[in-house]
Amino acid sequence: MNHVIDVGRPVSGDVIELILQDHRRFEDLLRQLRDATSDRPAVLDALATILVAHAEAEEKFVYPKLRKRSAVGTHEAEHGEEEHAEGHEALLAVLELKGTATAAFDDAVEKLSAVISHHLVEEELTILNPARAALGSRAKSDLGEAFVTERNRQIDSHCGNLTNVRALVATSRREGKLDDD
Repeated sequence: MNHVIDVGRPVSGDVIELILQDHRRFEDLLRQLRDATSDRPAVLDALATILVAHAEAEEKFVYPKLRKRSAVGTHEAEHGEEEHAEGHEALLAVLELKGTATAAFDDAVEKLSAVISHHLVEEELTILNPARAALGSRAKSDLGEAFVTERNRQIDSHCGNLTNVRALVATSRREGKLDDD
């Protein structure tokens, strides 16, 4: 099979809605990844790309802006970054596997699904809800444009490749964002 899956390339919009669109994409891609009849390599490639691009854009633009506006505290933003690191680590475990028709693959996808699902719920409750109240429509639009510009730049750089995900996980370990196992 091995077809390309559209990860979306918006160019503008309300930052909250853009983030939520990606969250729904994550859920859809995870569902497809759990389906043994899907084109799992193509789904994994799309998920890795959008997951990394989304996290990098949030950390570069969204979280700092929300901290500056006092919409979220330092703790919430740092916790979001730690959860991104945990997502990258779980993604790396899937990317490093040989083959997609094994119990090891299913186990790694189960863990990845759990880590991502947990993060989506927490982010929507503790970061996006306060952002809705703290940002006006102009600020949401401006931040949305910055978010998608960085997201699309990350996609263009093939940010979800194995080498980059390994580097992101290594950096997160050095920065203390991941617990040593």
